Amino acid sequence: MRGALFDPLFGASGVASRLDDAAWVAALLAVEVALAQSAAAHGVIPATHAAAIAAASPDLDPAALGLASVEGGNPVIPLVRALRAAVGPQVAPSVHPGATSQDVMDTAAALLTGWAGEVVLDDLRGAADAAAALAAAHRDTPMIARTLGQHALPTTFGLVAAGWCAGLDRARTRLAALLAAQPVQVGGPAGTLDGLPAAVVTDLAGRLGLADPGVPWHAERSRIGELAAALGVAAGTCAKPATDVVALAGVGEVSEAAPGDSSSMPHKRNPIAAVTARGAARRAPGLVAVLLAAMDGEHQRAAGAWHAEWETRADLLRATGGAGARLRVCLTGLQVHPDRMAEPLGASAGVGRAPELVDRTLAARPPR
Repeated sequence: MRGALFDPLFGASGVASRLDDAAWVAALLAVEVALAQSAAAHGVIPATHAAAIAAASPDLDPAALGLASVEGGNPVIPLVRALRAAVGPQVAPSVHPGATSQDVMDTAAALLTGWAGEVVLDDLRGAADAAAALAAAHRDTPMIARTLGQHALPTTFGLVAAGWCAGLDRARTRLAALLAAQPVQVGGPAGTLDGLPAAVVTDLAGRLGLADPGVPWHAERSRIGELAAALGVAAGTCAKPATDVVALAGVGEVSEAAPGDSSSMPHKRNPIAAVTARGAARRAPGLVAVLLAAMDGEHQRAAGAWHAEWETRADLLRATGGAGARLRVCLTGLQVHPDRMAEPLGASAGVGRAPELVDRTLAARPPR
């Protein structure tokens, strides 16, 4: 789901703005410029050539670039052609020094992942903070726990919300670590760094704010598999509280601060933020599966598996980011109705150690 019609509905607008066609072109060009600068810093190309490449303004209309990509199978080939034309014949041989298309695509994808990941992490933190606020406010608010869909024993709403918070914090911490470790990719045509000293890779990583992978990883895709899994877990972690809110709203125990309406039943106040958080999160497992399936690329460059990653990774960031954004809206200002929560309790007494567990959960939250 992409574009002006569905991105706002499923919470993906913030993430999508960092993953659109213009962002892809900007990332690809940023990699080429930084690569030239790193190569010049280590004597591979003249410094004057790197300066000319950085100053160039090639015509990189995304639609035209997309059409020109068909023949070679990726947008780097026509982008490099346009950049060489823009700098002129004397500087042209210094464009794209020692690199291959996959180097630039993988590094640009890492850049985009970081840009979009900032939004995802912020919304996950916002949702976790909202859950923590609910846990603290309702530490002692009794309600009935439900197991296998049936009434069980008394608990507190605070402990329910603390569980949401703990899951969100855990998912965010893992995802943040992987985003911080997104690496550059420089291996050359066969992953042997022909024509480039290893110092260029380290220099390029520093210029782009990415990690130095140590060795080329063009045929070893475990990093992408790990990222996919972490995004999938984060989406699933968002789906859990959203599912609970939908169920609790159905029995009148909670309601969203700004509930949605119905086109045919004016009396309804639907938990739409929770509903759309669930909708966004439901897309994630299938996208994770595509990225895991693409890990088996053959030899030193996959024929198709690598290509399957580009849009899938962006779509997974959209799905997880959307789930986090909509859950944040759902939990911020969530209205809790203690009287309704108390109704199923009857003569039940005590909530066990629920308040103590709330305190322990909130005390263990990771620092900002």
